[in-house]
Amino acid sequence: MTAEERREFVRAHRTCVFGYGRRHDGPSMTIVYYVMDGDDILVSTMAERGKAKAVRRNPKVSLCVMDEKWPPTYLQVYCDASVETDVEAATDLMMRIAGVMAGQPMPDSVRGQVRQGALAEKRVVLRLRPYETFETPPRHVYSAKDIEGLTHSLGQRLPWK
Repeated sequence: MTAEERREFVRAHRTCVFGYGRRHDGPSMTIVYYVMDGDDILVSTMAERGKAKAVRRNPKVSLCVMDEKWPPTYLQVYCDASVETDVEAATDLMMRIAGVMAGQPMPDSVRGQVRQGALAEKRVVLRLRPYETFETPPRHVYSAKDIEGLTHSLGQRLPWK
């Protein structure tokens, strides 16, 4: 994929595995919905959740953006993250993500309820600034005849832009 194709792959999807370093034990991973803001990726979470705490400790995170159809194709994205605490930004993001989940934009009539939820849950915005991707060419087996000549290659690190 070219750099533009990789960015378009991320724009065209809505869920990813969000990976971050834990204080103890191994890395943590969680599935999240996301939206784009230019080249930045936005994720909503609660201020006291592990994702927000981890970003405050170490801003290096990774995403595994997966195609939602079979066979799975994915792109790993490495990002520098920050936590934004503005309640209006958190409300805007929650409105956008609810629209992504529903498959249609949320009407302004629910904004007050969404804002109340953002306040009650102490929602924050995780702003992820991609700097690098990692792609592995997919190799799929659809039948026994695909095994003949099946090879794998190493993936490659590629800049976001």
